[in-house]
Amino acid sequence: MGIYLNPGKAGFRMAMNSEIFVDKTEMIRCLNPVVNTEQRYVSVSRPRRFGKTMAADMVCAYYDRNADSRELFAESALSKCISKENDGALSWDAYLGKFDVIRIVATDFIKSDIDVTRSLKKLTERVLDELDDEYPGVKYDRSDFSYSLSKFYARSGRQFVVVIDEWDAVFRERREDTEGQREYLDFLRDWVKDRDYAALVYITGILPIKKYGRHSALNMFTEYSMIFPRQLARYTGFTEEEVRELCGRYGRDYKNIKDWYDGYIVSDVVPPDPDHKELKATGKSPEAKSFALYSPLSVVEAMSTGVIRDYWNKTESYEALAEYIRKDYDGLKEAVAFLMDGGRLKVDTSSYQNYMTTFNGRDDVLALLIHLGYLGYDSGRGEVFIPNREILDEFKTSTSGSDWEGAFKAFEAS
Repeated sequence: MGIYLNPGKAGFRMAMNSEIFVDKTEMIRCLNPVVNTEQRYVSVSRPRRFGKTMAADMVCAYYDRNADSRELFAESALSKCISKENDGALSWDAYLGKFDVIRIVATDFIKSDIDVTRSLKKLTERVLDELDDEYPGVKYDRSDFSYSLSKFYARSGRQFVVVIDEWDAVFRERREDTEGQREYLDFLRDWVKDRDYAALVYITGILPIKKYGRHSALNMFTEYSMIFPRQLARYTGFTEEEVRELCGRYGRDYKNIKDWYDGYIVSDVVPPDPDHKELKATGKSPEAKSFALYSPLSVVEAMSTGVIRDYWNKTESYEALAEYIRKDYDGLKEAVAFLMDGGRLKVDTSSYQNYMTTFNGRDDVLALLIHLGYLGYDSGRGEVFIPNREILDEFKTSTSGSDWEGAFKAFEAS
């Protein structure tokens, strides 16, 4: 087992061994069909505390050829939802243990006090060192990462599954370093785009893919975000069904749990209707299924302690909330006052370019707050809202200063 190459199953096994474990292994059935296809580039963005790292651990445990993870998945929800006789679908273990996995946690390398060039050089050297240990005798070039990976692939005949957690660290740790950000994105593109050695590339973070103006250096990725989670909608947080089951198991009041931690509304994709069968039978076309999602960590804390309260950690995302909503972009303060009173606002998320420092107006800030988890988003209506009491508490804390008195007075007068 390596640190970066084939890191094994330990992380996911610890999650499964936890007192409260909500089985999200069915997510693999959304990944297996895109392996070795043009859609093999998957970018998952979620707020902090929404299980991104556990999902990355699960992906590693499943595909890692050295992990010996069959016993972890044999009785999982994945194995129960897909069988070899399931209408020609891939069997649940179709790619179990089939690849060399490269697992990177970007925050291990990207630091506020280290320039991006040095960070990427260190990342390259450490991965190549482990590959050299695994496949000795390969002649490669330390100055050319993608070429070197091609050489190791030629020797081993095994493709890579690349997993990058906290992929967007450069945009949070080095917000003003536009050249460093561009260098980082170009590095990722050169590493994985159109490379035969990459069977699947799974990256996860808070922010969607960063764009250069109208174009993205990573435009090959399919994005699964809080605004458009696609097939991964039900795996983005805890579903209502899962929370009800936990409340029954722990004897907790579901109504209170719902009031405090529910409120994130996501929709998956519209299912196909070959030959318009459903349309002919019902007179209606198929519709996407909507899910009411709960903040996973908050639910786990409430179940474990029996205490319902604000468990939102005062992390960098909290600091971002306080910073952004104090800036009055296009009447943002009054808009926040309206949201805190239970209102909903129409928002155009299309212009947001995934910056954390530069905004073209109020809607860009509101779009960022959706990705940070501080606002819910109703894609059907194109509206934002404060999802629950826990998040409302965060807004109250961030708007407690005297500079907000005018905003609340303006809202009350309007």
